Amino acid sequence: MTGPARGPAVRVDTTSPVPPYEQIRAQLSALITTGRLPEGERLPPVRQLAADLGLAAGTVARAYRELEAASLIHTRRGAGTKVAPLPAGTATPADPAQLAALAAQFVTDARSLGADDAAAVRAVREALERA
Repeated sequence: MTGPARGPAVRVDTTSPVPPYEQIRAQLSALITTGRLPEGERLPPVRQLAADLGLAAGTVARAYRELEAASLIHTRRGAGTKVAPLPAGTATPADPAQLAALAAQFVTDARSLGADDAAAVRAVREALERA
């Protein structure tokens, strides 16, 4: 979950105005709804993901609770937390908070590469055209 050998990475930008639990929730939600985390995929335990990200366990637990409330994951004692099945044929509408978190992360990453606003917008447009 947080490294190349463990599937898609979840990252938290502690300088972002978006709270860490929301960054985690938004990233996992996007990975689940796009199929990058398939049904039945086991998520790391709360304490493990918290340690990997350098966060309090309560922060990750809150993200997991919100994902569970949205029926994207389910947790069973002894079986861990797994990606829940998505309803067949259901298009998930874009979540404004999720989009904002993803956009904020992209801006942070783009600026760390030295990209200016025009280059970042151009990269997004080109990615949208290829998608």
